[in-house]
Amino acid sequence: MIFSSAEFFVFFALLLGTLAFTKWEGARRNLLIVASYLFYAWWDWRACFLLFGVTLVGFRVAHGIAGAPAGRARQRWLLLGIAANLGVLAFFKYTDFLLANAQPLFRIAGLELPRPEIVLPVGISFFTFQCISYLIDIYRGLLPAHRSFRDYMLFVAFFPQLLAGPIVRGGQFLPQMEREHPLRAGDLRVGLERFLRGFTKKMLFADTLAVWVGPVFAHPAAYSPLTCWLAVLAYAGQVYYDFSGYTDMAIGVARMLGFEYPENFRHPYSARSIAEFWQRWHITLSNWLRDYLFLPLAYAVSRRIEADRPLGVRAETWSYAAAILLTMFLGGLWHGASWTFVVWGVLHGLALAVHRLVRDGRGRRAQGRYGRPGRFASWALTFLFLLVTWVIFRAPDFPTAWEMLKRMVSFGAGGVRWYYVQGLVALGAGVLLHLWSLRHEDRSPSLDLRRPLAWPALAALLLALLLFAPAGTNPFIYLRF
Repeated sequence: MIFSSAEFFVFFALLLGTLAFTKWEGARRNLLIVASYLFYAWWDWRACFLLFGVTLVGFRVAHGIAGAPAGRARQRWLLLGIAANLGVLAFFKYTDFLLANAQPLFRIAGLELPRPEIVLPVGISFFTFQCISYLIDIYRGLLPAHRSFRDYMLFVAFFPQLLAGPIVRGGQFLPQMEREHPLRAGDLRVGLERFLRGFTKKMLFADTLAVWVGPVFAHPAAYSPLTCWLAVLAYAGQVYYDFSGYTDMAIGVARMLGFEYPENFRHPYSARSIAEFWQRWHITLSNWLRDYLFLPLAYAVSRRIEADRPLGVRAETWSYAAAILLTMFLGGLWHGASWTFVVWGVLHGLALAVHRLVRDGRGRRAQGRYGRPGRFASWALTFLFLLVTWVIFRAPDFPTAWEMLKRMVSFGAGGVRWYYVQGLVALGAGVLLHLWSLRHEDRSPSLDLRRPLAWPALAALLLALLLFAPAGTNPFIYLRF
């Protein structure tokens, strides 16, 4: 069940109808928990036991951390909680990857490793990270251990963000449990507007561009260089509109139910550096990696370098470079058990490290001194780097990625020149939206249903969806992560 499917509309309409006649807050929360587990069971009912187990362990460990005296006892509780969550994530997501990479070594010794069929529970990368951040925040004293198991259970399993984020922290969600959540007209209106924005991104942009992207990435050698370039541009638009569309729908659904979620995207393709891109792209993951992985790593590496550093080497700069490389290596691996994701993450890590080294070398005051041409060049280089790395991210394997990159740098006219007209329209409209966002950074297109002109616009939008959206619904890209 995905947000853009008919099954979800029926599910959500029944949920809203039931909540409208539920007056007691405790009953509403019970209903949301049941609905969240039913939503998750739609994918695989067996995964509900895993979700409940992770929730139960997290709740117990959180109270163990809060109740333990300062020192090693608290550390042991924290390590237990982190190990439990990472162990679950590693088993389901990386067992087959590790066995596949170890297989050649065992074959040299005449052994054959068994390859068990492990079904990857959808959303596991998101809810395990959510639980880990909750435990670390309690350990750091930033958050008390929540007393209500029911509220914590809803925090972990709440269906809008369960499958693909945004990664909501305990400090963002649990304080909202201090108030009641009846259905309110204002929340329903704002949430519906946000949901429609995401639905449009998914159906008119992401799914339309996917029709163009799929065939070219399947056989890049068969297509002309220009077609390959346009397919990569289309994928850059597809992955953005697909994931930001999911986020908009998740935020909208949560808002209709009375909850507020953090933003996850801020016009990422307007970034003029790779560091700025990661401040605008998948913001909740970027902040998670920064706060729970990068900063502790940078501190540890900095202390090591300070203890024994070569003459003239700045510990802060080199600790950043080492920490960001390891962080992005793990961030790439988080996206999937494949070496293509690892290389994608390492390339972004190298770019971030180089950006930091160059910035420190020339000084912050030197930034922007070349005026508008310099800003445009910075944007163009950043966007070109993103396109190249999206090729590796999207390709099923390295030979396909290499073939696509070779076609992109080829100046020959060989290959099929295939152009998808609706894809060209969607790509052009997406570019115009991003150009508009450069001028209106803090504003996004919205559909205010309180205005009379909004209703004809809504009718035109629904007509466009009926006429131009591809048949059927594609799963969201980030559901497989």
